[in-house]
Amino acid sequence: MSNADPVPLLSPRRRQLASFEHAYAVALQIRRESGVRQFILCTGDPLQPYRTTSCAPARDERVMALVA
Repeated sequence: MSNADPVPLLSPRRRQLASFEHAYAVALQIRRESGVRQFILCTGDPLQPYRTTSCAPARDERVMALVA
């Protein structure tokens, strides 16, 4: 088993999909279509470092952006 960071092993497409820029674009699209504010959270998971949600973040979650 290796302790190597898995992020460099991601394909260029996966890196693009896992980027903050992509999460922000998704949040904008959902906000535009639903009218519901979107939070972009930092997950700490290298395979999904950011996620978009309409739910208020938990105390231990880090908010990176709010699309209101």
